Amino acid sequence: MAVRRLAPKEVQPASFAFSAENLAWAKAQIEKYPPGRQQSAVIPILWRVQEQHDGWVSEVAIRAVADLLEMPYIRVLEIATFYTMFQLEPVGKKAHVQVCGTTPCMLRGAKDLIEVCKHRIHHDPFHVSADGNFSWEEVECLGACVNAPMVMIWKDTYEDLTPESLNRVLDGFETGNLPKPGPQIDRQYAAPVAGLTSLKGEAASSPKGDKS
Repeated sequence: MAVRRLAPKEVQPASFAFSAENLAWAKAQIEKYPPGRQQSAVIPILWRVQEQHDGWVSEVAIRAVADLLEMPYIRVLEIATFYTMFQLEPVGKKAHVQVCGTTPCMLRGAKDLIEVCKHRIHHDPFHVSADGNFSWEEVECLGACVNAPMVMIWKDTYEDLTPESLNRVLDGFETGNLPKPGPQIDRQYAAPVAGLTSLKGEAASSPKGDKS
């Protein structure tokens, strides 16, 4: 895994404060854990902070989470820098695209999706597009191998992609007409791409007297 560092000081905001709604939400998450285990809420709270903070987590936001949970700052920093779901520098306002580059996705065309990102967003990852709307990166497995290739945008996955369908997904974010997450072909979730192969009819009834 590449080293992940905080954004340079020149782009770091001077302060961060939870919105009233998010602070109440965070406190409710903390209450879910038994006494002495409140720090277990760090990941969901960091995620909510990222949603409030234009899609990325700043140093002052990390400190705010640490203060809320009474954790050492370094512990929250370790979590934020370990998980690629947390962005450490400004990202596109409308979409940050994470392209899975692990073997199943790469075998089924992830390189072509990366080329779309290079041409449409920026040649290099972790750079915001000229209009400020998009950014992208390549990441490791996002857990939808059966529907490879795929990308994650914010908290949703878009699967069974081609360059053309990825462009349509990005068009949806561009116009505000958000696409439906999941497979972008005619299949349900992770069902076989060619349709059902078994249990097509009604379930057979058990033999008389069978208690199984």
